[in-house]
Amino acid sequence: MAPRNDAPRYVFRPVSEADLPRIAGWLAEPHVAAWWDEPETEIAAIRDHIDSVSVEPLIVELSGKPIAYLQSYDPHLEDDHPYADQPFGTLGIDLTIGPPEMVGIGHGSAIVRQFVEELFDEGAPRVVIDPHPDNARAIRAYEKAGFREIGRRSSVYGDVVLMAVDEDGDDE
Repeated sequence: MAPRNDAPRYVFRPVSEADLPRIAGWLAEPHVAAWWDEPETEIAAIRDHIDSVSVEPLIVELSGKPIAYLQSYDPHLEDDHPYADQPFGTLGIDLTIGPPEMVGIGHGSAIVRQFVEELFDEGAPRVVIDPHPDNARAIRAYEKAGFREIGRRSSVYGDVVLMAVDEDGDDE
């Protein structure tokens, strides 16, 4: 997955307490609210993740402007995580683009592609993502970023299409 020369470069920075009102606003946007829990519930979880070992909450910036919330997590660091059956070292990610005007113009796949490259550079052998089966826009974006469906699951996180991309290029 070599980066394209014309692809935007995103900055991934840790979420701070000061970011939470902006994220709450994003979570209330209709294109986000359809796929996430209530903003109050999600913000409480994100606040807890700020100092977490198993989840890394990040703000994605483009040209200094926050445009998305991204988190990575290690399913092997959580008891009974439904993806603990994935190879050791696998990391999971979740992404939501906040501002409505930034949706549908290629940022989702580009953000994921760049972030996955960074995770591979850090040694992750596989990255998984789990959109809802009805979230066709997200599934297309993740396929564009190199992910392929490896199964369907129903868990405490709801019904998902489990998708993966492997560092060695073998997604099966």
